[in-house]
Amino acid sequence: MTLWIDADACPRPVRDVVVRAARRRQIELILVANSAQQLPPGPGVRQVVVPSGADVADQYIIDNAQPGDLVVTADIPLAAGLVERQIVAINPRGVIYDASNVGERLAVRNLMDELRGAGLAGRGGPAPYSDRDKQAFANSLDRLLARL
Repeated sequence: MTLWIDADACPRPVRDVVVRAARRRQIELILVANSAQQLPPGPGVRQVVVPSGADVADQYIIDNAQPGDLVVTADIPLAAGLVERQIVAINPRGVIYDASNVGERLAVRNLMDELRGAGLAGRGGPAPYSDRDKQAFANSLDRLLARL
């Protein structure tokens, strides 16, 4: 198993939780981003810096992750592509993407994108990342790692 992080927009607390979990369980962790990430020193963690551009990091993860791996991402199209390939994905708030929910989430995301493009919806993003979100993520991650 390899843990992957779509690191461009990943909150730092999530990255720190995943780094600790990977080291504790001795699982390889790969962070993929358009720029270098500051990582705590230690074994088992590496980063891949991809060229800048839309969805370049996502495509790298799709091309290299394998069934049995776990990917941390807030990117719903990436999560949908992973689920299609039977790769487990979890978002930074602890929601596990699977065949029963990713299609609906992708449809809602696409609808909201269209509404924003037409000026019919606000441009606000997700709520600020909280300690409660971090705890929900850590709990979901622990359950997933125990299961996988």
